[in-house]
Amino acid sequence: QVQLVESGGGSVQAGGSLRLSCAGSGRTFSPYAMGWFRQAPGKEREFVAAIGQSGTSTYYADSVKGRFTISRDNAKNTVYLQMNSLKPEDSAAYYCAARILGMSSNWRQYEYWGQGTQVTVSS
Repeated sequence: QVQLVESGGGSVQAGGSLRLSCAGSGRTFSPYAMGWFRQAPGKEREFVAAIGQSGTSTYYADSVKGRFTISRDNAKNTVYLQMNSLKPEDSAAYYCAARILGMSSNWRQYEYWGQGTQVTVSS
């Protein structure tokens, strides 16, 4: 079992930045690929970014490519999402998730989830 806790959400103006963190506990963190997803009210859960077990492979949704950066520190059991040039359409609850079998953009393929952290971007 892996427990995940997100932090770092908040309210910012368009063009601003936030850094989300996701701390893992319960099992060794390094065997899991990690993903960030988001969900706005009334919308489907949406893939944002994923990172492989070692941190050398990353994958981004087109909507965030060039603005967001996913990274991980396995020694700290933590994955990060640096979000720059934020837009109002980035507003959502952001969730991190863990998957034993490698990166995926399909949220249904992730075994463990955090509770989410809210990001609100005002224009």
